[in-house]
Amino acid sequence: MTTKRSMLALALLAALPFAASAADGLSYNYVQGNYAYTNTKSGDADGWGLNGSVAVHPNVFLFGSYANQDIKHTSTGYDQWRLGAGYNTAISQNTDFVADVAYDKYKGHHGGPSYDGYSVEGGVRSALLPQLEGYALLGYEDGHKISGEVYGRLGAQVKFNPNWGVAADVKLAKGGDTQWMVGPRLTW
Repeated sequence: MTTKRSMLALALLAALPFAASAADGLSYNYVQGNYAYTNTKSGDADGWGLNGSVAVHPNVFLFGSYANQDIKHTSTGYDQWRLGAGYNTAISQNTDFVADVAYDKYKGHHGGPSYDGYSVEGGVRSALLPQLEGYALLGYEDGHKISGEVYGRLGAQVKFNPNWGVAADVKLAKGGDTQWMVGPRLTW
């Protein structure tokens, strides 16, 4: 057990030089808890979620998210996973161009519908003020039971200090469907 801990500590120390080379005021190393809400024509759902990101190279990060939501006025819900990798590069002192690709999985509870696919996104992320950052992304998702949909994502984070803040994200899909989340974020 001690050898495993030593190897883990050594691996973490070796990764320190690869902290993200992002625009001033931006970090790609964080973990966040969320309240999640989805509004669709077929019904609304809400629940909780977790998401995070870690820089593995000056311009590359890995990310993941999980949400568990219950559909209102029913006894069912769904789980939603998203795992992917992204690329970031500074285009100004406080702004990054960001692009990512992800595997997406939706699994209905109690035998409900399930599907999976992929998504790609591109856009900008910027430190607008020392205590405020925001992003705007255009995305495309496709896959099993998803028929090539374009969407937009907007997000912001208010920072209380270099490590703690509150972040929010909204995904605007075709037909007026929206999915948003808000929660505390720990950044390092």
